[in-house]
Amino acid sequence: MGSPKMLLPWMGRTIIEQVIENALSSNVSGVVLVLGAESDGIKSITSRYDVVHCYNADYQSGMLSSVRCGLKALPEDCTAVVVMPGDQPMIGADEINRVIAARKRSGKGIVVPVYEGRRGHPLLIDGGYREEVMALPEKEGLRALAARYPGDVFEAETDDPSVLRDIDTRDDYLNEQNIINKRWKRRSDSN
Repeated sequence: MGSPKMLLPWMGRTIIEQVIENALSSNVSGVVLVLGAESDGIKSITSRYDVVHCYNADYQSGMLSSVRCGLKALPEDCTAVVVMPGDQPMIGADEINRVIAARKRSGKGIVVPVYEGRRGHPLLIDGGYREEVMALPEKEGLRALAARYPGDVFEAETDDPSVLRDIDTRDDYLNEQNIINKRWKRRSDSN
């Protein structure tokens, strides 16, 4: 990206601030922000939010290490966790609430949003899987959990393609900015 992507501008704030605001405006009861690369800069911006910060010293080994770090920071009585990558600011509270509601409806321990047959984020994992996640092989990641327990997976259908999109490159970022600009233009034109 050429610069820390979590700190890129996003609708009057940074990408990571938008992700936090989306999570805080959903039905989750708390937010744990896992820090890794650029942790000082991100923490200085996010310290004004009501979130728990934890630092993943092993962040370079992959996303599973960050999930594990976040799980360690949760209270023992946590009944479920919603895993949201920090590079998906376009996933709003409605999508987070969709997976939470799907868990309540389905009774399943692993809930994943699905758009046009493809699984995305955010992923909801029952607290009973905490130790299992801690023991997963790093190279397999969280996908291995769903593969090991297919009968406990619920696919929550959505019409929102944002569950599949993330910002990994400068082009991804520019494409998302174009989507936002088109939405604002449509809204302005209809008013």
